[in-house]
Amino acid sequence: MNEVKEALRNIEQHYKLFLQQQFTFIGALQHTRENAHDMIRPVASISQVQSYMDHHCNNSTDRRILNMFLNICNDLSKLCHKLETVHSGNNITNGIRERCKLLLSHSNDLSTIRAKYPHDVVNHLSCDEAKNHYGGVVSLIPIVLDCMKEWVTHIEKLPRHVLYNVSGGSAISETRAPQDALARAAISQTPHSVHLEAQTSTSNKDNVQVQGSKHVRKKNLNDTENHSGKLKGPWKPPGRHA
Repeated sequence: MNEVKEALRNIEQHYKLFLQQQFTFIGALQHTRENAHDMIRPVASISQVQSYMDHHCNNSTDRRILNMFLNICNDLSKLCHKLETVHSGNNITNGIRERCKLLLSHSNDLSTIRAKYPHDVVNHLSCDEAKNHYGGVVSLIPIVLDCMKEWVTHIEKLPRHVLYNVSGGSAISETRAPQDALARAAISQTPHSVHLEAQTSTSNKDNVQVQGSKHVRKKNLNDTENHSGKLKGPWKPPGRHA
């Protein structure tokens, strides 16, 4: 996963350099389209850019910028295939990866895709250029980069969570759920006789304490009577002796 992140960062750095030269890129496409007498149809695929560079490019500046675009697309395509070996993923991540592969296919029609906010590559074009010629080709790289970042975000969540429930259910912790289940099972299996025995033991203890308390009170009462002058034996009249 670290290799994927590092490769993605490197591609982003190259794209930032390319983005600073967007007007040069559009100029190169304009020149090569004129040389190819292909001014009507939009630039709608990677293979079309490759063909312009290989057969209709007359200066080094145009060749350099067109080659830079193709190299970034090639690096993205290699990274996309590497994603399959990093993590098997789930339905969401597999869908993101397949979308990247489709976008980076050399024959895929790019004419209808548009990069949206916060990307402003389309805004740097005139209305005619954006709508009819270059809106798709300038949107390709930023859209694919966003998809790959989304893939990384989802993959990083997978070790801590069960695969996302496509029906809309929430994710469940892989580690916590079994522990909670075991705890609930242990509580539910506690024998009822244990609780009953504890209650009976407490009740017997209370009875012993009550009986002991009665015995103590009775003994104290007898001692009090003896000390007050009452005789234990039968009464004999004073002054007479046998």
